[in-house]
Amino acid sequence: MNTLRITAFILLGLTGLFSCVQKTHSYPVRFVLDVSHIPNVSEVAIRGSNRPLTWENDFPMQTLVKDSLYVAEITFVTGYLGAEVKFVVNGQFELSGQENRRFRFDTSSDTTVYKAVFDKIKH
Repeated sequence: MNTLRITAFILLGLTGLFSCVQKTHSYPVRFVLDVSHIPNVSEVAIRGSNRPLTWENDFPMQTLVKDSLYVAEITFVTGYLGAEVKFVVNGQFELSGQENRRFRFDTSSDTTVYKAVFDKIKH
């Protein structure tokens, strides 16, 4: 029994020694969404893959220019270099049946600025 405990302790120690914990960084992102082509905008939000965003809950965006531009300032604390998002207007997800928007954090700037038009992908 004592040998079993010692073996378990050694294995646990080795697991901790060799496990990789990815270092996290803070990445502030300013999302700017153009909804000027949509009538009767009442709610604008964003959802995504990295906290504080989730795919289950809206993160509300604030009015920058009524019925035209909305903004959200979000700081991601992650070990990843990017994230995936989709915007939600009046409860409706954009890009139905299409892949999520993917972007990389701008590590050369204090804040990444991500500009988008609802339900449209730049090519």
